[in-house]
Amino acid sequence: MTEAIEVATVSYTVSADYLATVGADFDTTAVDDAVLAALNTLVPAGVVVHRNGKAFAEPDVAESARGIDWDALLAQIDVEQILAEHGR
Repeated sequence: MTEAIEVATVSYTVSADYLATVGADFDTTAVDDAVLAALNTLVPAGVVVHRNGKAFAEPDVAESARGIDWDALLAQIDVEQILAEHGR
């Protein structure tokens, strides 16, 4: 088995400032976990983002993974729906 290569660091967590503008109480860990899970469904095969934000890719897709537009992928995630699912 070949070792995955670190290709990026992704800031995927929902900011406290954003949560404050929504004005409700959320399980922030569950929200961030849901965003991470959604992000990992959007990345190409052979790429995974870990909880610490580090993205790793299998060697055969590492070069293309370095060109991923992380902001575009994150924009596809329905954060409002995730928040609705994780309110306290």
